[in-house]
Amino acid sequence: MSHSLSIDALELRYPGASQAALRGINLDVAPGDILCFLGPSGCGKTSLLRAIAGFVRPSRGRIRLGDEVLFDRRTNLPPESRRIGVVFQDYALFPHLTLEHNLLFGLTQGRPARASEDDRRRAATMLDLVGLESQRHSFPHELSGGQQQRVALARALAPGPALILMDEPFSNLDQGLRARLALDVREILKATGTTAILVTHDQAEAFAMADQLAVMFAGQIQQIDTPYRVYHEPCSAEVAQFVGEGTMVAGVRDGHWVETPMGRLPLRACCCRADAAREPVRVLLRPDDVVHDDDSPLTATVVAKAFRGADFLYTLRLGTGEEILSLVPSHHNHPIGEPIGLKLEADHVVTFPVAA
Repeated sequence: MSHSLSIDALELRYPGASQAALRGINLDVAPGDILCFLGPSGCGKTSLLRAIAGFVRPSRGRIRLGDEVLFDRRTNLPPESRRIGVVFQDYALFPHLTLEHNLLFGLTQGRPARASEDDRRRAATMLDLVGLESQRHSFPHELSGGQQQRVALARALAPGPALILMDEPFSNLDQGLRARLALDVREILKATGTTAILVTHDQAEAFAMADQLAVMFAGQIQQIDTPYRVYHEPCSAEVAQFVGEGTMVAGVRDGHWVETPMGRLPLRACCCRADAAREPVRVLLRPDDVVHDDDSPLTATVVAKAFRGADFLYTLRLGTGEEILSLVPSHHNHPIGEPIGLKLEADHVVTFPVAA
């Protein structure tokens, strides 16, 4: 059964540390949702996961899973009592046990030889769910990295946890496999209706898996929303520059519009201030907002390019000296120093105040 997770005013300070690892964390995860934490190294993502699991004791706040309090000023349940499954970065499979016995180890409190028929059926069901039931008698070293990660997920799901925590679960895999496995794991979690939290530094991974995306800097959640809205409506310039690719150009906001060196653009509702006076702003442009067009009178000079297979990511310099990014199909192979035509296809742009 799915459970909600609620965290209120959570703080964590490690002994001897000059700054708190977590500060004022508030969040709610709906039953069956997948929440991804995204942020730079050292921002507190793993510390938050460890606090939820019960591996570290927070300094203050409350953690509630469903109707049960896991932590507050009077309560601190041990990890084994929290009904939480954990999928580790290094899989943590027992190398001397078969896949079936790896799952049975958790189902039988470490005594797989005493497993009941119900335990064996549960292990078989979970291995079948991740596509490995036919290899139940294999050992971990006989599997690929992606298969081992599937076993680790099956083992975490086998006891029917109220919540699954995953800490950089795909970081040991190559990029192509990571992308495929992220989608597969999302499908498995949705099929079982499991509430889950994923910690990652890989944005593509977070976009592929998350129902909700939380961006963290310096122990605090800066923004939590759907991945689409975090990308298209970042709450700050810092989030905008961290999530996805993009550049800032100078502009002037005027009601529902903003004037830029590339033309006049409509603003997203979050940035409209119809009653405000004209004011200078910084305008976020994503690479897909800037379209290559040979017939456009507006041009910019190629100053850098990165080949990505299906496309190039061009860095272009405008006449103002400002630089922007443009994602262009790879059959448009322009040399550095060449001016190319472009146009904006940016609906409802977001802006940010000019730094003082």
